[in-house]
Amino acid sequence: MNGTNYLRNISRNWILVLLCLVLGVLGAVSVTSSMKPEYQSQTQLFVAVQNSGSLQELQQSNTFLRQRVQSYVTTAETPHVLQKVIDDLALPMKPSELANKIDVTAQPNTVVLSIVASDESPERATAIAQGVAESLIRVVAELESSVAGGRSDLKLTLLTPGEVPTAPVSPNPLLNLAIGTLAGLGAGVGLSSLRARFDSKLRGEDDLRRSTALPVLGGIAFGLGGPRRQLLTHKASQRPRAEAFRQIRTNMYSTQVGSTSKTVLITSSAPGEGKTCAAINLALTMAQSGQRVVLVDAHLRHPRLGEYLGLDQDRGLTTALIGREPLDKLLHPHGENDLWVLTSGPIPSNPSELLGSPAMTQLIQQLERTYDAVIVDAPALLPVTDAAVLARQVGGVVLVVGAGKVKEADVRKALNSLGMVGAAVLGIILNRISSRGPDAQTYKYGISGLRAWGKKALQAAQLKEGPATERRRGAHELSQEPLPSDHRILQDEETAGPVDAPAGRLLTAEKLGRK
Repeated sequence: MNGTNYLRNISRNWILVLLCLVLGVLGAVSVTSSMKPEYQSQTQLFVAVQNSGSLQELQQSNTFLRQRVQSYVTTAETPHVLQKVIDDLALPMKPSELANKIDVTAQPNTVVLSIVASDESPERATAIAQGVAESLIRVVAELESSVAGGRSDLKLTLLTPGEVPTAPVSPNPLLNLAIGTLAGLGAGVGLSSLRARFDSKLRGEDDLRRSTALPVLGGIAFGLGGPRRQLLTHKASQRPRAEAFRQIRTNMYSTQVGSTSKTVLITSSAPGEGKTCAAINLALTMAQSGQRVVLVDAHLRHPRLGEYLGLDQDRGLTTALIGREPLDKLLHPHGENDLWVLTSGPIPSNPSELLGSPAMTQLIQQLERTYDAVIVDAPALLPVTDAAVLARQVGGVVLVVGAGKVKEADVRKALNSLGMVGAAVLGIILNRISSRGPDAQTYKYGISGLRAWGKKALQAAQLKEGPATERRRGAHELSQEPLPSDHRILQDEETAGPVDAPAGRLLTAEKLGRK
């Protein structure tokens, strides 16, 4: 996982990271408030030799003293010293408990002893440090005198008396807060990474590319509101969505070069990924380019196309398949452009058999003879076999993937089912991309990358061919070149115009006018 993906996972789970951070801070505050304040007081003792002598004797005595001081460190924590302190201060504890409250050390390369006492009371901490120092002086004098036969040349002197501390040394609120913050942040980042590791949902184009090498025809940003609000209108708020579908239309044409079929099947892995809205918007976009388009609702189990467009669903595809009415009487015109809609009709008891019947094949062929493009809205692939059965009778399949709605395994299963029937998968539409957050940047970069690649390709063709009449031929040749790895595009529509779907040919303004 590179740095970009690492930051993207943290951004996706920012609520979890924030929650852990807050819990870490609250934990630090709770621990700090529950801890009793602790004060420390320090005394220092100096160890010296009382008699004088030559310089060599003094050097030997100094070496002897440094070794002797180490034994005084151990002596200071013995009951022989501490019991006297307990008796003098009337402390309610045993010598072993008092030993836990003091810390005796010898400063390196010196003959100075340091005694630090800790207690909840600043006055008592000072009294303990002072009492241990005085008791150690008496005990050392007794011990050294007995060893020397009544007189000792070693003497401990109180160098620094204990002072009453004014501020506690523990707890340290700033330190605890820093530890709690770092611990909470680390836990949040760790949990977000762990969650991302086991999260197999496809949330962006990078996730999709790990599942398949198929071209991504385009990305559609997630829109608020019901399905009808996702359909293309002439409102200004729909312009980004309309531009996205124009990009998808252009990219889809490039994958159809050389195909004799005009029919494209729109499906998805699971329900709820937005395939019906994508099929409607794609048909609207193709009709706006001057083509004669027919949109067929082949979702014979839970049809939605007629409901979204406000058309009658009582008569439609099933009516034509069973031969109850001729096809031309079942088509509904929609909108200002040359777009016709064939709704589902009555829900049959055997939808898979109907869709795989010779009657369905003849119906598709009849539509292809009349229209420039046939868009078929089919059920999802995983719940039922309808889409797989129908995929064998069309020229190409476009798989709609809902970002954050489907898992990698589901997409692989869907593609495997299409591969088993020999379907020609034209590409993938990544739907429901978040317009904000970590995945929005990937989507915006992809759109700008599409335009940049298309303009560079056209400029190269124009420089190579020269005259305007030859530039159109050059653009057609470009359609047969390998598409870029990030997205697939044929040309910039503003420069070269739309494309004729069946043959992948460029349509000039004159040809559109004649149509």
